[in-house]
Amino acid sequence: MSHDLLTLAFQRPAIDWHGIAPELVLLSMGALITLIDILFLEKARPYTAGLAGLGLLATAVPLLTLAVDGADRVMFSGAYVVDDFSLVMKAVFLLAGYVVVLLSTNYVAEGDYWENEYYGLLLASIMGMVMMASARDLVSIFVALELLSIPAYLLVAWRKRDLHSTEAGLKYYLMGVFASAVMLYGMSLLYGVTGSTLLSEVGAGVAAAGTSTAVVTMGIVFVVAGFAFKVSAVPFHTWAPDVYEGAPTPVTAFLSVASKAAGFVALLALVFVGFYSRSEVWEPLIWILAALSMTVGNLIALRQTNVVRLMAYSGIAQTGFMIAPLAVAGHGLANGDQALSATVTYLVIYTAMNLGAFAVIISLARRTGSADVTSFAGAFHFAPGLTIAMTAFLFSLAGIPPLGGWFAKFEVFRVLATAGEPWGYVLAAVGAVNSVIALYYYASLARRMWADDPLHGDRDPVPMTPSLVSALVLCGVVTLAFGVAPQLVARFTDVSLLALGG
Repeated sequence: MSHDLLTLAFQRPAIDWHGIAPELVLLSMGALITLIDILFLEKARPYTAGLAGLGLLATAVPLLTLAVDGADRVMFSGAYVVDDFSLVMKAVFLLAGYVVVLLSTNYVAEGDYWENEYYGLLLASIMGMVMMASARDLVSIFVALELLSIPAYLLVAWRKRDLHSTEAGLKYYLMGVFASAVMLYGMSLLYGVTGSTLLSEVGAGVAAAGTSTAVVTMGIVFVVAGFAFKVSAVPFHTWAPDVYEGAPTPVTAFLSVASKAAGFVALLALVFVGFYSRSEVWEPLIWILAALSMTVGNLIALRQTNVVRLMAYSGIAQTGFMIAPLAVAGHGLANGDQALSATVTYLVIYTAMNLGAFAVIISLARRTGSADVTSFAGAFHFAPGLTIAMTAFLFSLAGIPPLGGWFAKFEVFRVLATAGEPWGYVLAAVGAVNSVIALYYYASLARRMWADDPLHGDRDPVPMTPSLVSALVLCGVVTLAFGVAPQLVARFTDVSLLALGG
């Protein structure tokens, strides 16, 4: 008997090595960068960015083989799942991370930064995001969240001699810890009711508990509130403007897309697998978050004089559009599938156009040394290519055809209008009004770049680097391609999580 117990205690769980190959490649590359840093110190600086980019590209290889294989892989008793949804989101994280490496290459090299640690932390955070895409368990979701968040806290404060960066890092850390505590409390309530941390079993337990269990309602509200902080939804958005402005600009770009997308991945898995039967709790909550985020983000963006802060409030408003389909997702499997696909579609397109906008901001700020709106005046006279690119990205964010943003917004409005719910029509009307407001401040920035005279009459050209040009071309091609041929993105974002809920 004792021998059997000992054997059971030390029995290794079955591991699908192919299924976790992307995580292993990222882990290996992060360890290699750390080892090179220890052995060669400053001599390794010129090669670290290239190694980080190579690691992200190498991680895409097992992703492609998993996609070609096509089989869903369930590991660790259902706590870790590799399916179409997780593969699409992992690809988004890797591509976003690669663009951020391109944006960081000269920015970090020219600043007072320790490059090796920077890229090591960046890869660690991306690995947390990749893990989040497959997490289907409360514990694995929390571990992935902390793995992506803790390096991000350090990266925000990476300009060590800048008080604004230090303040941003401290603010992000303190508010992130508070949000994690709220989320953990909600998870503990759900575990207490259902007796399991697996999302599929949590979903079954929540459904069996009926509609009268106040503990379940509190647990769902606390968990959704915790992740609402991560995606910077109003009223949990207050950290975003100061953190975006104080952090190094490539880190700001990273937080605005990849980190936000990871929060959405967890929120989608929780809603569609864990809480789907309690739509009367999470639908009104998400409706309020969506309406507030769109309205507050856009109205405050109108008053901004700093481009980075303007993009922060723009990101808050875009969060409202991304979560809007979830407000009508609880009425039947068809609505749920359409809402999930609309949100994933918006995430994919938003990643390309927002990273492209930040690539332009970084390029222009290298010349002017400022992200103030006035420093962008007359940009067409000294950077015509960047002005055209920024105009395209801004109008894409506003949803103007034939750029990718129009299809993202079209999918959101289509889901809201066809759900057959009165509150869906109201939220669609709120979104339409906010689209007009957003177009005003996007177009105002574009007009300033095209029509105004350069500040101090300075018409010296903007110095460009191969890495920044590559990032701009990549983001521009994707943004335009998704607008002209939206079936490209729709083909990959037509995914489902509902079947996993059992």
